[in-house]
Amino acid sequence: MNPVPVIAYFAGDPSRTYQLVQWLEVLESLDHVHQVGLVLRDPASASVVRSRTQLPVFTAETLADLADLYAALDPKVVLYCNNSPQNFDSLLDGRRLHVHVNHGESDKQSMASNNAKAYDRVFVAGEAAVQRYVTGLLEFDASKLVRVGRPQLDLRRTPLVAPSERRTVLYAPTWEGDADYNDYTSVDTMGESIVRAILAVPDVQLVYKPHPKVTTSRTPSVAQAHLAILELLAEAALRDPGAGHTPVVAGDILAVMLGCDAIVTDVSSVGLDWLYLHTDRPIFLTDRHGDVEQLRQQIPISRCADVVEAAGLDGLTALLGERLDRDEHQLSRMAMRHHYFDDLHVGDSTARFLGAVSELVALCDQLLGELAGPGEAATTG
Repeated sequence: MNPVPVIAYFAGDPSRTYQLVQWLEVLESLDHVHQVGLVLRDPASASVVRSRTQLPVFTAETLADLADLYAALDPKVVLYCNNSPQNFDSLLDGRRLHVHVNHGESDKQSMASNNAKAYDRVFVAGEAAVQRYVTGLLEFDASKLVRVGRPQLDLRRTPLVAPSERRTVLYAPTWEGDADYNDYTSVDTMGESIVRAILAVPDVQLVYKPHPKVTTSRTPSVAQAHLAILELLAEAALRDPGAGHTPVVAGDILAVMLGCDAIVTDVSSVGLDWLYLHTDRPIFLTDRHGDVEQLRQQIPISRCADVVEAAGLDGLTALLGERLDRDEHQLSRMAMRHHYFDDLHVGDSTARFLGAVSELVALCDQLLGELAGPGEAATTG
């Protein structure tokens, strides 16, 4: 088996493969610089990912399998796109450099996890992410943070929604998370009301693109609300077939954004991706907890968006129409984009990412050479 300098490691089940899938095109670009392999722990997940890429996919179900595979592949750098507990199986190998790249830029509380302390480097988008780690964690070594932007936002995409002469509003809620503290979804608390409010805007097209885990949620309130939203859309499409109201339950959210004129979303990476790609278009950010003051303090993007809370849903239709006609937050969004993504332009994030990985590949060789000492061969197996 030939050496593979860079490994992307993934230990999630198939329902979480979206976390790795969003990195595949970026990793394929990296593969032109350093050969990349994908190491998955779950065979079912490996099957899903293998159908999406030409990169080699390896499966290591047991810890012994993983140790043997790393000995054969001899990677210099291992990338991680989530905080799976099984990441620590891979982190046991001290002869590699381990890098957390996450699967999006978000203000969710889980984005600044103590798990980050286990990695040699943590790739982040920009200043907002740096502040999230520095202020959110005790005794965190900020020198581990490497600002690379968001390479996925450099990729060209084919629109998933046909162009419309109508004003298109995208409702893109997140899922309920693994714990109450990380629950930012609006689906179960406001979803149906948000959809009705959007549908009532004159000359509007509604596109509903929920987080992938909303569509498979086992939380009864979320699952039921999702189905109710789909029914509302189906009824609206029957009443007005030419409007183009449509759900998009699968596919790349970034491709859905193309051609949309405004977005209603939750605290998640979606709003920040919109901020980067469509800085000139309105953002409506939901607050399921009904504490706007706290939201403004903790979620910077809320300061350049209209906040949607249950108490104000009656006025959402009018506010949407007003913002589509006269956008009052555009200048503040431009400043906020810089806060999250520095002063990056299309292509810059990819260049930063490729350069940062290359530096770590070289650093690993240097460190192993120093450990081996003069006249000895550095081995990583």
